[in-house]
This record gives sequence, structure tokens and C-alpha cells, in this order.
Amino acid sequence: MTGSAARRRLRLLSPPLPEPRGPLSAAVTALLRGSDPASADAGSVPSPERCSAYGDDLQLALYVLYELHYQGFQGVPDSLEWDSGLLARRGVLERRFLSALREDVPVDDTDTARQALDELQLEPVGDDGSGVSHFLRDEGSLDHLREYAALRSLYHLKEADPHAWVLPRLHGRAKAAMVAVEFDEFGAGRADEIHAELFADLMEDLRLDTAYGHYVDAAPAEALATVNLMSLFGLHRALRAALVGHFAAVETTSSPGSRRLAEALRRVGAGPAAVRFYAEHVEADAVHEQVVRHDVVGGLLEGEPHLDAEVVFGIRATAHLEDRLAARLLGAWRGGATALRGDRPLEVGVRSSA
Repeated sequence: MTGSAARRRLRLLSPPLPEPRGPLSAAVTALLRGSDPASADAGSVPSPERCSAYGDDLQLALYVLYELHYQGFQGVPDSLEWDSGLLARRGVLERRFLSALREDVPVDDTDTARQALDELQLEPVGDDGSGVSHFLRDEGSLDHLREYAALRSLYHLKEADPHAWVLPRLHGRAKAAMVAVEFDEFGAGRADEIHAELFADLMEDLRLDTAYGHYVDAAPAEALATVNLMSLFGLHRALRAALVGHFAAVETTSSPGSRRLAEALRRVGAGPAAVRFYAEHVEADAVHEQVVRHDVVGGLLEGEPHLDAEVVFGIRATAHLEDRLAARLLGAWRGGATALRGDRPLEVGVRSSA
């Protein structure tokens, strides 16, 4: 069995439940481990108002509840995906998260999606920026790149899945363009070319475990929040324009960032599979950015112009959470520490095997 075939077989396996990080995530995992979700109402969940909207406890609780819609967890019945009690609990947490985002990312009546996307394309003069990809390109070590890949695996091993939820909520030009971009993300019909599969190749090249969700316990809240944002937007029709904004933000910033990450991997001597993931995104996402900007965003707003502010919100909420994650990573790395939660060293040399 080839490495890719073995990974696809393992992809059918659900990960174990992560360790709780506080009362909110403990309550959720306890329910999933066997308590009756119908035995108490949503008010029995510890109040999220006492927890940081961006903190470990709330973000992990949300991540666990969202994962019921993806791969699920070992020992957790699939029937709980749409359990009314769990959905009520998720709604309480979502409202706290979304309220914080709307407070921290205000959108003015004069803001437009076009302007917000133009802002994202402003690269620092001379390309001497201070972002994560700049750090990794210029001074990052192989260990830094491994940490980055481990944390990003929570996103990239489900890459394009959350955005697919917007398809039945789009129409005409926007839907056709979104399907075209998603078709590329899913490998254009070739299983080995699915972008999530290419990221697993990258992880294997860096001697990381490729199992889905393997690094969740090592991921700080800032990393969980970037993943939760996609699920929050994707699972709510009312937030469809915000999801389009998120997708547009990702595609607009991907190409230059991917170029720097490919350079970083070459500099530290990573193998061709690791370099390929980001090299593939340099050209592909440069094309995708134009399609998303003109046809997905443009097509959506042509039919529903009142959603312009929500597209802006999605763009800026994405940037807000990415900035928080960047601050966490760079603060740790520049201080000579790991960015992983609990200062746990990253295990290398372990791989998923059939």
C-alpha cells in the first residue's frame, strides 16, 4: 500500500477526544463521553461570559462541537451531530465568539469588499515585512517550520471543506466560480492532488504525524480560533457572505505568503514534497484570487448588494484572528520558546501507519 493510500485509509478513522482546558470544554467532552445531552438544558453549561471569547476553554469547546460535522471522534456516536442539546450549547458559545468578533472588527457603512481586498494586497515596501512567513523565510529553523505545519494541519487537513457549505447558498456566477475554485482545491478529480493530501505529504516530509486532528492538544487557542471561524461562517446561512469574505481573504493573501514559505522550506533543506505544497499555491492562488474577487464576491454582491458589509466583516475577522495567531507564534519564536501549548516539545520522526 502506498503512503497516500495508507493515509486515505487512516483518514476514515476518527481522532480521540482532546483533553479539556476548562469548565466549558470539560462539560462538552463529558457529554460526548456518555452523559445524556437531553438531561439538562443549555443553561447548565458554565457561562461563557466568564471565559475569554478567544481563550483556550471556549475555543476548544467550539472546536470539539464543530468537529462532529467533520470527522467526529472515537467512541462518539454519529447521531450526536444534530443532537438538539449539543446544538443549543454550541449556539451559546457561538454567540459569545461572534459578538466578540463584531466588537473587535467593526465595519463602517462606507466600507466595501473591494476596498477591504485592496488593503490585503498591500505588501510591505521591499517585502521586508514582519509577518510569520517573513520570519520563517528569513530566519526560521526547521523546528519552527515543523511547529507551523503541525498547527496549520488543523486547517489544512480539512482545507476547502468548510467553504463547500456555501455552495447551496450561492447562485449563478458566484456559485459557478466558487465550484471552479473548489474543484482545484479538491484536486481537480485526482485524489493524490487534493490539497489536504498535498499537505499531508508536506507533514510526512517534515517527519510529522499525518493523522487528522493529531496536534489539537498542542494547538493554542489562537490556532483553534482560525479553524473555528470557518466552521462558524460555514454552518450558518446568515453568515454566507462572511464565509465568502473569509475565502476571498485566504485566496488574496495565499500566493505571496506561499512563495515565502516555499523559500523557507528550501532554505532549511526540506524535501520536495514539503516545498511542493506551497509552490503549488503560488500560481494556483494567484489565479484563484482573481476568480474569487471578480466572480465569487462580485457575483454574490451583484445579486445581493446588501451583503457587502458582511463580506467585509468576513475579510477583517479573518485578518484579526490571523494577526492574533501571528503574535502568538512570533512572540514565542523570537523569545526562543515553542509556540505550542504547554511548552511541549514537538515529536518528530513519528508517522501515521496503516
